[in-house]
Amino acid sequence: MSREIENQKLGEYLAKAEKAKTTGMKFTTVSGRNTNVLYTPADIKSDYLNDISFPGEYPYTRGVHNNGYRGKVWTMRQFAGFGSPEDTNQRFKYLLEHGQTGLSVAFDLPTLMGWDADSEFSNGEVGICGVTISSLEDMEILFDGIPLADVSTSMTINSPAAMVFAFYLAVAKKQGVSFDKLRGTLQNDILKEYIAQKEFIFPPRPSMRIITDMIEYCTSDVPQWNPVSVSGYHIREAGSTAAQELAYTLADGFAYIEACIERGMDVDSFAPRISFFFNSHLDFFEEIAKFRAARRIFAKRMKNKYGAKNPRSWWMRFHTQTAGCTLTAQQPENNIVRTAIQALAGVLGGTQSLHTNSMDETLALPSEKAVKIALRTQQLIAYETGVINTVDPLGGSYFVEALTDEMESDAEKIFREIDTFGGVIPAIEAGYFQKEIADSAYRYQKELESKTKIMVGINEFVEEEEKIDIPILTISPEVESRQKDRLAKLKARRNNEAVKKSLEEISRAAVDGSNLMPVLISAAENYVTLGEMIEQLRIHFGTYEESVVF
Repeated sequence: MSREIENQKLGEYLAKAEKAKTTGMKFTTVSGRNTNVLYTPADIKSDYLNDISFPGEYPYTRGVHNNGYRGKVWTMRQFAGFGSPEDTNQRFKYLLEHGQTGLSVAFDLPTLMGWDADSEFSNGEVGICGVTISSLEDMEILFDGIPLADVSTSMTINSPAAMVFAFYLAVAKKQGVSFDKLRGTLQNDILKEYIAQKEFIFPPRPSMRIITDMIEYCTSDVPQWNPVSVSGYHIREAGSTAAQELAYTLADGFAYIEACIERGMDVDSFAPRISFFFNSHLDFFEEIAKFRAARRIFAKRMKNKYGAKNPRSWWMRFHTQTAGCTLTAQQPENNIVRTAIQALAGVLGGTQSLHTNSMDETLALPSEKAVKIALRTQQLIAYETGVINTVDPLGGSYFVEALTDEMESDAEKIFREIDTFGGVIPAIEAGYFQKEIADSAYRYQKELESKTKIMVGINEFVEEEEKIDIPILTISPEVESRQKDRLAKLKARRNNEAVKKSLEEISRAAVDGSNLMPVLISAAENYVTLGEMIEQLRIHFGTYEESVVF
């Protein structure tokens, strides 16, 4: 059929569709993107071999492995951490016994902010939103009976990532595990803290120095470890659109890569260990297109802008978590369905690792029952749906390919906007990211309030006399008192002369620019606490106060 006849028939179809009855709903994506009533080959701008190609081949739009999940099912990595190190150690063992294939550590707010359990700023928060870790002793208990050589560990920690990683490495040494056997990932993405999550301590520039030290150290000493997982997850949770999440995350990743190149590192020596972490939100096809566009953009930039020669440096490897911000306290069982659909989008988008949220997470940290249902959701997708049988099964969909092209185009436009500020850090300091995300969040909230977007149980299908009947995990106040007591006993019995010397060595490294990781590991082994290390660096690096943005 000639293109002229195709266009004529398309025009006739669209004329009929325009007159047809509709439900009156707003047919846009969650991000506000307009969608056509129908997609055809005319909507695809990509050239197949150059822009889409085959799985496992540049630019990896269809995935980084040529046989997809036939070779290896994604890592099922449930986020876990609450209360004391003993509590979380038991949860880890429970998850491993029920088929989880990797550990993922959630830390409490004091740990995320670099405060010890005995700090006045920690009062009432110890162990509440994650596990409390103040010293090597806590980390030893956390991984008691878990051989670090045999398990991949992810840790969601940012500002104090270097210190917490030092504790982990010290535990490995005590277990007799050489660093080259360790596998895992640190989130360690400080730029997104300034953009979205706000758990920062030091200003951006010294924070970038610490992360570059960590990448450099892992490249030489912990070669199987991913030292940074560049995180769009929290950018999306803060209210960004899918395209903003994509572009801001990649811009942060490229900033880390440029910092390492400026340090004098060869791009191919470290780039294969940089990983990413994305949100899988409610709009099924938009999310799949986002993941596919991310791989394509990353591969092109790594090859063409940064001159990477190793194809592994062109691969974008990413973890996915279902969207916490879409979970509702109302009708919490509905969250099981939301999570399953979001998880399926992550799988069809080609994720390497997946966390599925539990139905009760808007109410409390997950109960054992809820977390098992979340894990079973992944197992059902993997082993019962057939979606792993072929690679990128939605590749070639006119809609998905058109959306992928649009995502790439939108991201490139945002990159140009960031460049007008002089890069990511100046854009952070100018409040650019914060304002853009706030505007997007406001738009979506107005759509919910006007009911142009429906959220089940929130603005439609509401149950007035709802009774929540699911088990809720509670954290005993005794956790905090026990942790403070443990820390007091540790400080009394450790070698405090060695502690003093370690703090002096941290100061020296902070000032002379030498890599901080060796002195932090030594300090960890001397049972210097997290808070003590942070305070020593704060003397030299200062603290950061965010500019007000209107």
